[in-house]
Parts: sequence; structure tokens; C-alpha cells
Amino acid sequence: MGAVISDRSMRLVFLASGVFAGPTLSWLAQSRHEVALVITQPARPSGRGRRLARTHVADLADTLGVETWEVADVNEPEVIAGIRDREARLGVVIAFGQKLGPSLLESLPLGFINLHASLLPKFRGAAPINWAIVRGEEQTGCTIFRVGQRMDAGPILLSRSTPIEPQETAGELHDRLSAIGVEAVRETLDLFAGEAIPPGALQDESQVTKAPKLKKSDGWIDFDQPAREVANRICGLTPWPGATALQGPPGGPQQKVLITRARAVELSAMGSAPPGTIDIRGYVAARDGWVHILEIKPTSGRRLTWDEYVNGRHVAEGDRFSSAQP
Repeated sequence: MGAVISDRSMRLVFLASGVFAGPTLSWLAQSRHEVALVITQPARPSGRGRRLARTHVADLADTLGVETWEVADVNEPEVIAGIRDREARLGVVIAFGQKLGPSLLESLPLGFINLHASLLPKFRGAAPINWAIVRGEEQTGCTIFRVGQRMDAGPILLSRSTPIEPQETAGELHDRLSAIGVEAVRETLDLFAGEAIPPGALQDESQVTKAPKLKKSDGWIDFDQPAREVANRICGLTPWPGATALQGPPGGPQQKVLITRARAVELSAMGSAPPGTIDIRGYVAARDGWVHILEIKPTSGRRLTWDEYVNGRHVAEGDRFSSAQP
């Protein structure tokens, strides 16, 4: 039995950087809880001009009027001392991007909890939303766990699941899970405001899968793969790093495109064709079937349906999709 907690409101430190954390920070700023301090990554060069850009959380915290520190190393002694000085009881971590060391983890009476966008122990790592779709999962969700020294491996306090919709992109699922995450954080804070500090349930290490950080080069699509895997990869890589392919006649000029939504289909009447072969109706041959291209984006221009893309004379009979993956 843990220590008794009588006050249902809580003073918190919030550690986050990515857009995924925004809805939770907005809710906390209006809740009965108090965000004593926000800690986020420092501004970094971004875009073609390499101009310094602050994190989404830094800008949002300023709008909400919450004190914000942008730090390159949250484990520096002066940072930890500043956290202790805020007399917070619990730390909330969401898409922060830095590992929390032992001294930091011991700096708050109730420790730190983390909101992760998967059903742990599945998809530990930096890109759980993308990999859940790429791997063909039928459901995913959010997990809140106690932060320890091993990445995403701490005891689970609460999980909330949701189906992955057909042809749902990583961007769309990201937004849905960020909203589910708000409720998960709210319910977890209620647990901490109960009669005892919740210990959490140990993760089943035999069920662990990984979700490594994606690189831009991971976006190149190879149609010489099973149709379902190709379609899942397209949806799972949208909007970033973007499912990329080259399109044009064999041996002729090629243009780079982003395929932003697709589905695998069974078209036995069409027979087979070399992977990458385009049927003008929007089907592309894969290793074992066909992939229906639902949305596509030229490198310069807006996202289009396949019919809009064809009507713009971007496709000719005999064109193929190919990959230029290094």
C-alpha cells in the first residue's frame, strides 16, 4: 500500500516537445491541476531556409502563459535543481525526445509518467503510430507508464485502445490518439489522487516489438512486395517521411510523386503484371496482387484523387512506378 494522497489537484512539471503533446497541455492548463513548469527541446534549424524553429510545445506554452524552459539536456544539475524548486509532485512526459536520468527521476515525490502512442509493450520507440499501420495492426491505442531507466519499459498504469480504420494514415491516427491521450492522462491523474499511489503492472517482455525512428530514406516504396504490405506502408508513412515513388515510362523520364493513401485489392480478373505496372484506373501491380492508389501528390501541387491526377495528364498508358531507394 502506497502513501495516502488527499488533495485531488496536483502540481505538475510537463516535459514535451512534439505536436502530439499539445492537446494534453491545453487541457491541463484549464484543469484543476497546475502546470508549474514546461520543459521542451531547444529551437532547431528547420525547413529549406534552415531558420530556427521552436517546438510546438514551446509556442503553445507561451500562448497559455505557462513558464517554459528550452533545454538541450534535461539532466543538467541546474535543470534538476530548478525542477525541485517548483515543488511539483509529478512529472508528465509526452514526446519529449530526451532520456531522463536517475537523478531527474528521483527529483519529484511521485516520479514521472509517460504517455506513449501504442499499446505497450508493442511498438516501443520513436515512431509507434507509423509502425502500427505499416505492420498491419488492426488496433492500437495509448499507454501511460511509469518512467524508468529502460526506454518505454516501465510499469503500465493505464491503456486505452482504438481500432485502426481502413486506409487511415499515420497523420490521421496521430490526431485521434492525441485526443485519446488527453483522457488517458486525466484518468491517470485521478489514480494518483486516490487513496494510494498506483504501482503499475509490469510489461510482458515476450510481447515487445520495436518502433524505430524513421528516416527520409524510409519513404521510398517498392512495389515488388505483397500488395497489403505496400498499401500499409503508404498509409503508415503519410504525411512523414512520405511514401515516395518515381512514375513514368520504362526507360523514359521519371517524376517523383508522393502516394498518400492506398488500399490492397483482389483483382484476379486482371491477372498479373510486373510489379509497378500502372493500370490507368488507379491500380498498380504488386508482387501478389494490386494496390489501389486513392490519393497522390505531385512534388509541386496539392493532394489529388487518382482521377484528378490522370485528368491532369500526369499518367500515360505503359507508365510504371519504380523506387529509387538507395
